[in-house]
Amino acid sequence: MAPSQWVVRPVDASVAQALQGAGAPPLLARVLAARGAQVEDLQEPSLRDLLPFTALKGIDQAATLLADAIGAVRIIIGDDHDFFSGATACAVGLRALRAMGGQVDYLVPNRLTMGYGLTPEVVQLAHLKQAALLVTVDNGIASVAGVAAANALGIPVIVTDHHLPGDVLPEAAAIVNPNQPGCPFPSKALAGVGVMFYVMLALRAELRRRGAWQDRPQPQLGSLLDLVALGTVADVVRLDRNNRLLVGAGLRRMTSGQALAGIAALYRIAGRDPARATSADLGFVLGPRLNAAGRMEEMTHGIECLTSDDPHATLRFAQRLDAFNRDRRDVEGTMQEAALENLDALEVGQRYTLSLYDPAWHPGVIGLLASRIKDRFHRPVVTFAAGTVADEIRGSGRSIAGFHLRDALDQITKRNPDLILRFGGHAAAAGLTLRTRDLARFDAAFEAVAREWLTPADLALQVEYDGAAISSEMTMPTAEALRAQVWGQGFPEPLFGGQFDVLQQRVVGERHLKLKLQHQDRAFDAILFGHSDPLPEHIQALFHLTINEWNGNRQLQMELRHWRV
Repeated sequence: MAPSQWVVRPVDASVAQALQGAGAPPLLARVLAARGAQVEDLQEPSLRDLLPFTALKGIDQAATLLADAIGAVRIIIGDDHDFFSGATACAVGLRALRAMGGQVDYLVPNRLTMGYGLTPEVVQLAHLKQAALLVTVDNGIASVAGVAAANALGIPVIVTDHHLPGDVLPEAAAIVNPNQPGCPFPSKALAGVGVMFYVMLALRAELRRRGAWQDRPQPQLGSLLDLVALGTVADVVRLDRNNRLLVGAGLRRMTSGQALAGIAALYRIAGRDPARATSADLGFVLGPRLNAAGRMEEMTHGIECLTSDDPHATLRFAQRLDAFNRDRRDVEGTMQEAALENLDALEVGQRYTLSLYDPAWHPGVIGLLASRIKDRFHRPVVTFAAGTVADEIRGSGRSIAGFHLRDALDQITKRNPDLILRFGGHAAAAGLTLRTRDLARFDAAFEAVAREWLTPADLALQVEYDGAAISSEMTMPTAEALRAQVWGQGFPEPLFGGQFDVLQQRVVGERHLKLKLQHQDRAFDAILFGHSDPLPEHIQALFHLTINEWNGNRQLQMELRHWRV
């Protein structure tokens, strides 16, 4: 669907001028200024500029507990179903703890049978694995009952998480979460994998204080930064300066040939070269393959791929992950067709929200389906699949700007205490469980909250772009400079606008348009993905300036994202 309004991002002209004076090409200077960047963002990123781990509340207690456990007791890392950040955070913990002499294992509970986070059932699994210390990754801040169950068994719990806490915190031995009350850590956007990386930095410092590295080299935790980069980008957290430093450091490891074997295998199976790694690769090439394992089967395939150093083993795991991703795409496509058929019977334009259920839908893919429908109709969406308990359904929601989804579910629960059985999440995404018979009640309650919090203007999709492109600025060096930056959530890849004459067009790959476009005094190659119908002779378009690479050739290319007559 064409966006309803295109809006140019405002630019601080003085900042843009300062960036250009510091060496940025004019187009890049304008783009960075529009995102609040400063001159220091042009400098070679240094990990010395990272926020210190000492600013994280609870990290000293976590480091002490882990240091006491190293070489003495069995540590179990409790992963969750949040595939991107959870898998990479688990891999960071496993690799770092093993390098520091820890006896460590992990478990990934079946989220369909054991629920979300650290549940009492998950604690029983850890107990069977003889856990003497339990560490959560990317979950646990809402696991009050699970931590209580662990305490009853005498298993202390370290919670590492980044999700928003509820009204009551679990009684864990230590909690490290930048979003917990009273935590002064400035970057509230730190991903779960980033939290775990910081905890490992603190542990290494604590072991150093105890004299652990006097007779041997200390572990080089920088070797884990490609995992941190992957989890941070793929988890779609806001790329503030601290996160951009982490992602940039990880990308430099990949492009310099230092990628971990599992990362290199994922690139290979995707037909990409890690020497040309970009942040977009992490979100749209590697991330979905890692994600598919948890959605279609179980996340252990992804974790094993990321923790093995055997190139042959990691390639086998990567091939399996790629197969899962192909299956996921097929399932998602079928589900999306069914969902859109249901929407044909609805007056979508009159609704503020959409709540959809089909007992045939795969529970591991409903979140992706919700995201696709949200993007199409620009409404908060919750899609439901059958639960593992009779007469229960599990939902996954995605939201738009200005509508905090977790807060909305909390508001519904306060008004209807018996309606939602369980829920959790954050502003943009959340999960919940209902009784099947209560779907209509939920639909009405969800719609009521949205009508209170949103206006019709909020439902009109706006696309921000970086102004009109001048053909003389659209050069290979400019494209290289844009490509070298770290783009992602909260720091979006530049989108430019222009008017074009369509000189040539042909369908490639059955569903994409390969184009030759005239812009001002030049002709440019362009691609429009997912669209095979011919374009009119004259169009307005918003596009990314990219570099098309094939068989060793590199060519400037526009990637069209939106167009209109």
